Amino acid sequence: MARGLGAMGLSPNAISTIGVLFAAAGAACFLLAPDNPWLWLGGALGIQLRLLANMLDGMVAVEQGKASATGPLFNELPDRIEDALLLVAAGYGCGQPELGYGATILAVTTAYIRANGGALGLAQDFVGPMAKQHRMFALTLGAIGMAIVPDKPVMTTILWVIAGGALVTCVVRTLRIARLLKARHG
Repeated sequence: MARGLGAMGLSPNAISTIGVLFAAAGAACFLLAPDNPWLWLGGALGIQLRLLANMLDGMVAVEQGKASATGPLFNELPDRIEDALLLVAAGYGCGQPELGYGATILAVTTAYIRANGGALGLAQDFVGPMAKQHRMFALTLGAIGMAIVPDKPVMTTILWVIAGGALVTCVVRTLRIARLLKARHG
């Protein structure tokens, strides 16, 4: 797939941007799902296509030699937009918008803490328990669950799990960065 996209002339940045469109489509499905529970599956598909784009942008950059000066920016910024689109929309879809916003804030904070460690000269630490791939796996399961049993609070539970796990991830990453900084300064 990466070779094909590279041969088509798609840049890694364009693929990253396409990932945002997939997330937006998934979010639209979540917003409309209360009227048609099968749309939760469309949201799950949007999540998976977003993740596929996230993987392929890096593969095209590295394997096709198409890395650019703005690549690091386009590798990170779309991820945060995609997280927000999907988590906020899932909150609205299950009737818990505040929970969707809370999960979004915590998800973005996990990335901020990781990037902050990198800005402090440390290796970026992708440790979880609720890193991006874990959040999206949980959100996908929640969407599938809502399609199967729309009368149960599956997505509400999943959003609580994501928010709680992201909070733990924030604490774990912060403590690891603090430990490394202390070790650096003896």
